[in-house]
Amino acid sequence: MRDVVDILARLNERADAGSKSDRRLARLILDDPDFALQAPIADLAARAEISEPTVTRFCRGLGCKGTRDFKYRLAQAIAVGEIFLRPIAPRDPRNERVVAMIADSAVAAVEHVRAGIDMTAVSRLAEAIVGASQVLIIGSGGASSMLAVELQNRLFRFRINAVAYVDGQMQRMAAAVAGPDTLVLAFSTSGRAPLVVDSVNIARQYGATTAAVTAPHSPLAAVADILLPYETREDGNIYKPTSSRYAMLAIVDILATVVAERIGPSIAEGLRRIRHGLATLDIEDSRLPLGD
Repeated sequence: MRDVVDILARLNERADAGSKSDRRLARLILDDPDFALQAPIADLAARAEISEPTVTRFCRGLGCKGTRDFKYRLAQAIAVGEIFLRPIAPRDPRNERVVAMIADSAVAAVEHVRAGIDMTAVSRLAEAIVGASQVLIIGSGGASSMLAVELQNRLFRFRINAVAYVDGQMQRMAAAVAGPDTLVLAFSTSGRAPLVVDSVNIARQYGATTAAVTAPHSPLAAVADILLPYETREDGNIYKPTSSRYAMLAIVDILATVVAERIGPSIAEGLRRIRHGLATLDIEDSRLPLGD
């Protein structure tokens, strides 16, 4: 496993609770990371009003081998988390703005799916779901794990043997006992979740059919027999949840609907049984969602 050093978190700690020289140097770096990355050690020491050896000791105290390693790790951290370093607070606190922002983002995400979804791929995937003796659905992380569970929730109503796993270890174990009659369907917005990609590869080894709803040209897309491509579009607003969830839920609903139509009228009996089973809970309004 790679050594993961969150250099920005350590800098913030030093800026708040370090020695006087540490606080001064840490604050300088956090306030002007571009200068810290580009400046020679002598210029960095001069601006912080400390000695060059103090800069070197500071970098080593952060867990780096020296100033060069420190700059490398700082550049990596900035590249990954730049959007979070100086978030701009919204100036208009009115609730109407928040409602409009969320609603507009959701509508835009669903319209993005509507305009670009590959219905040929949806049809292929629906056929594979209907034809499989077991559907193993996997996804890790926030949105992808939610989607895996949601698709299971849609499919069992059609009496399809579907099970969702969101734990990486369980995904690998379930993939290891998959066979030629199993469909392994993976969700990943990035297509780069290592445990998901590994699980799909394991299932392929044992002859399972593999499918993915993920970004095209990603590692996960490359190991899927059936690819339903989707690329997320985010606006960079860190204060609101990702709008791609709405897009992916729309894809799940489209897929579930096509599966239901492939199966045909026989799904009605299973749905009727569910409604009947819930009658004991005194839920009599037929307009309510089934099972909610």
